[in-house]
Amino acid sequence: MEKIQHRRVAVNGINMHIAEIGEGSPVLLLHGWPELWYSWRHQLLYLSSHNYRAIAPDLRGFGDTDAPPSAASYTAFHVVGDLVALLDNLGIDQVFLVGHDWGAIIAWYFCLFRPDRIKALVNLSVVFMPRNPKIKPIQGLRLAFGDDFYICRFQEPGVAEEEFATVDTARLIKKILTSHNPRPPIIPRGGWAAPPNDPIAFPSWLSEDDVNYFAEKFKQTGFTGGLNYYRALDLNWELSAPWTGAQIKVPVKFIVGDQDPCISFPGVKAYLEDGGFASDVPLLQDVVVIEGAGHFINQEKAEEISRHVLDFFQNFSSIT
Repeated sequence: MEKIQHRRVAVNGINMHIAEIGEGSPVLLLHGWPELWYSWRHQLLYLSSHNYRAIAPDLRGFGDTDAPPSAASYTAFHVVGDLVALLDNLGIDQVFLVGHDWGAIIAWYFCLFRPDRIKALVNLSVVFMPRNPKIKPIQGLRLAFGDDFYICRFQEPGVAEEEFATVDTARLIKKILTSHNPRPPIIPRGGWAAPPNDPIAFPSWLSEDDVNYFAEKFKQTGFTGGLNYYRALDLNWELSAPWTGAQIKVPVKFIVGDQDPCISFPGVKAYLEDGGFASDVPLLQDVVVIEGAGHFINQEKAEEISRHVLDFFQNFSSIT
C-alpha cells in the first residue's frame, strides 16, 4: 500500500485526489457510495503487478476531492467531465474502465457520452439502465418501493445527514459494507441507527483498519457530497434526454453477486437473462454472477474480481 502514490489534480473547476500505481496500459477505477478510492486497494496492487497503470480517484464530493455544495453540481455530466479532464491532464487518450455502484452508473454514462475515450469496461453490480422517457427515476422508485426506500429517503437535503450524525461513523460504514441482505434496502426513519448495540462481526475480507480509513474520511467531509449523487438523479434524467434509446458501444463485461440487492430490483434478472441487456449493450462479452457475493464485491471477492478484470482487459491490445 505504501507504494501507491497520491496527488491532487485540477480538473473541471475542482481539485481531484487520485491514487495511482504501476506502469503500462491505464485502468481507471470508479468507486461507489459510501466509498472512496480505497475500495480499489486490492485491484490497484494486483493490476499494477501485471503491467497496468491503475488509477483510482476520489470522485467529486468524496474523500480528498473537492465537494461543491449544490446537488445540481453532481450530475453525470459534471462527474464524467471531471474524468475526461483527468485523462487529459494525465495525457491519456483511451483508458480501460472499471466501475462499481455509483461508479458503475458513472461508467455507463461515460461510455454513452465519450465512447472514444474507453477501450473496454468491466462494470460491477449496477446494470445499464436505459432512460425511460415516461417517468422520472425518483417517481418510479417511490412507486416501486415506497418513501422509505433508501434513495427516496436521501432526497431531502439534510435529513439523512442529520440521522447519520447520530450514529458512530465507523459503525455505520461497517454496517453498510457488511450487509448481505439481498432485498432492496428499505430504511425507515431511524433505521440507520438501529439496533445500536448489536455486535457486527468483521468478515474475513474487511478489517478494522479498513473501516476506520473510510470512517475518518467521512468524519472529515460529511456525507452530503455522496448523497448529492442521489439528489441529482432526476436532473440526470432531464439532461440526458438526447441519449434516449442510445446503446453502450464499448466492449463490456458485467459482474454481480447473487446476494447483491441490485439484481433484486424488479425486472433486473429478466433484463439480464432475456436479451434486453445484450440488446442495449451490443458489445457485451460476458455476464458473471458470483455465488455467495453481496454488493461490495470488489472488496469482498477482491482476488476473484481482480482476475476477472485482468483476464478481460488482456483480450485487448495495449493502449497509451
